[in-house]
Amino acid sequence: MGILTDDDTQLVFFDTPGLLEPRYALHRAMRHASQKAIADADVIVHLVDASDDRPDDLVALAGLERAPNAPVVLVLNKADRLSEAQRTQLAAEFPDALLVSAETGDGLDALLLAVRKRLPESPFLYPADDVSTQQMRFFVAEFLRECVFEQLEEEVPYGVAVVIEEYREGEDPVYIRAVLYVERESQKRIVIGAGGSRIKSIGQSARAKVEPLVGGPVFLDLWAKVLPNWRRNANALARLGYRLPEDGTR
Repeated sequence: MGILTDDDTQLVFFDTPGLLEPRYALHRAMRHASQKAIADADVIVHLVDASDDRPDDLVALAGLERAPNAPVVLVLNKADRLSEAQRTQLAAEFPDALLVSAETGDGLDALLLAVRKRLPESPFLYPADDVSTQQMRFFVAEFLRECVFEQLEEEVPYGVAVVIEEYREGEDPVYIRAVLYVERESQKRIVIGAGGSRIKSIGQSARAKVEPLVGGPVFLDLWAKVLPNWRRNANALARLGYRLPEDGTR
């Protein structure tokens, strides 16, 4: 969750999982989180990769029984990758959509304005200087996941879960023990690398991202462990903090 406050407006953004068709338990948990966010939102930003996908109906994509109560803003991202002819065609097909580029920032001011116009009146929910409600552990885990994606993109990125087991903020350097959970021993060997080279490289990259955030040196104690088939196992997912729908079907 991210918070943006300026003047008389506070926007609270929830970055949900994509609306994918669930193939196993982790996918169901992700889809459930997206459906709940849609039900709770004041404004829904339906984000589409315009360079690769065609906008589909949100109700069908999310498996909803009816259209959401909140207004929906269709946003076509990666506009910097489109030709002028493609932009013109999309504008004709989807006249209410906003073309943006997260890479260049083009169109983001118009997007924020569109969201502000649709927000209900309410007191601020958070202090004006807050940018998130997440603890530091969350950001450390996300930086680690990012480093895994960067270094193991073609091998095991979606099979890796990150858990921060210990975070000692009062120490110098700050001590952080983290575990990279994988589903199989073969994946563990890939994550560790020859002589521990890969996990050492992941740790070094992550530490370089974490230390500016923490504001000082960090000792990152990084481990790789096997949690068999965690993406498909409801108990393992619960242990990792994922929530499945109560009926277990959607």
